[in-house]
Amino acid sequence: MNIPENLKFTEHDEWIRIDGDVATIGITDFAQSQLGDISFVEVETVGEVLDREERFGNIEAVKTSVGVFMPVSGEVLEFNEELESDPALINNEPYEGGWIIKVKVSNPEEANELMDAAGYEKYLEDRV
Repeated sequence: MNIPENLKFTEHDEWIRIDGDVATIGITDFAQSQLGDISFVEVETVGEVLDREERFGNIEAVKTSVGVFMPVSGEVLEFNEELESDPALINNEPYEGGWIIKVKVSNPEEANELMDAAGYEKYLEDRV
């Protein structure tokens, strides 16, 4: 399983990469593998300011439908429109082409409460 060292992770299996005051957010390799083939990604929160752990969208897969949640508070700036025509990007490239949203971070300190790669790996081991 791929767990990049340069990202932070949530207990809901989202990842976040912060560059200045903009964060890119997606779901982890583990999450996409549990969902199976992703068929649809819905994000209707572009332009909204959301709190940490608030739902920003939904992912539908063959097996199920799940919500995706904000790792940090901020304004949803952009949805990865490539996912409209190719939602399987999340399955194939969860940390690159399969990113879901970009957010203007309101409170960067919230990222300090997220897990690093080693912490997320241990969290997954304890869960399985």
